[in-house]
Amino acid sequence: MNILFFLTPKEKVSHIFNDDTLRQVVEKMEFHGYSAIPLLDKEGKYIGTITEGDLLWYLKGHDFPDIYQLEDIPITDIERKRDNNAVNIQVSMEELFEKVTNQNFVPVVDDNNVFIGIITRKDIILYLANKDNAN
Repeated sequence: MNILFFLTPKEKVSHIFNDDTLRQVVEKMEFHGYSAIPLLDKEGKYIGTITEGDLLWYLKGHDFPDIYQLEDIPITDIERKRDNNAVNIQVSMEELFEKVTNQNFVPVVDDNNVFIGIITRKDIILYLANKDNAN
């Protein structure tokens, strides 16, 4: 089986860019109900993952600035504690399963590190549950 079977393509994945502000990111994460979101550069290359925890620790460390101050803070000023490790489109299913056990989603990139989508832990679990029920 190919990992593309599980792929949610980039067009269906909310993501942020490295020139977004902290306020834009907070509002996008709130709107979509995300606890983590992929961070891309303007060429579409995967940089890392911004999490609610990253945002919280930044806000705490900066005395909780008001919402308007967040407009002046580039998202690249936020220290990321742990990025979701991306996989190449050619990765084996075993390697994918290893990654998804430790991450809510696995970013998928092409040979040029361009972000093409994500594979969620939920999709893998649902597939395995349905496969088990079919037997």
